[in-house]
Amino acid sequence: MNVVGTGEGQQMHPDLELLLKLQHVDYDIGELERSKEYMPDMMGSLQNEIDVSSKAIENSQTELEDLTVKQKTSELEVASLQEDLKRYQSQMLSIKTNKEYDALVTEIDTIKTRVTEYENDILSAEERIEELKNSEEALASNAKTIAENNGKQLKKLQERIDSVGDKISKQQHERQRLASKVGKPALSIYERVRRGKGAGVVVTLKKRACGGCFKSVPPQRYYEIRKGEKVVCCDNCGRLLVFDHSENADQD
Repeated sequence: MNVVGTGEGQQMHPDLELLLKLQHVDYDIGELERSKEYMPDMMGSLQNEIDVSSKAIENSQTELEDLTVKQKTSELEVASLQEDLKRYQSQMLSIKTNKEYDALVTEIDTIKTRVTEYENDILSAEERIEELKNSEEALASNAKTIAENNGKQLKKLQERIDSVGDKISKQQHERQRLASKVGKPALSIYERVRRGKGAGVVVTLKKRACGGCFKSVPPQRYYEIRKGEKVVCCDNCGRLLVFDHSENADQD
């Protein structure tokens, strides 16, 4: 049996040695894939900050326009009511009955109340318009800063995503190269366990137990694994087992 030395007094089946390398490649591919998953979220958050700061300017401008229209409308209403007030006040001179007098006083009071309400609206609009105008420069400056800073980060993240794509492609080619050299039975076991268990298909013995599920292996299995002359699986979890003297120094 052709075996490859991997340490002092230690031998490993060539398929297992290749599968260990394949496992490292699969781990790297997994990490790269995960980084591709979170980077779009980061980019989305950065873009959202840009959109929110830009929207704040938009909302401020819209509110300013609406308040300006409201202020102008209120001023026109006040002017119209003032004319009505003058007309009613002049009519006071020609009133002949108490009933007419009371009705006219009520109408005048109503107009004065409406004038006060419109004047309060005008005052509130003026104050808010002043606030909005004073905040225009700060909003614009904030939006510009966010757009510049986040734009740089977005560019870097996009470059990283593109780079990750290239790295994944290279690792996948390496995976194919390694997999083509592994015996079909061993590769089949590896792929099957990997689909079921994820990472950590090829594991070392730890004190005569599987390094994956920690189930003790029978003595015969232990010595087969230690000799490294064939591929041995854990009877419990199906993982591929290898012997490492550094993990089992007290067993030598």
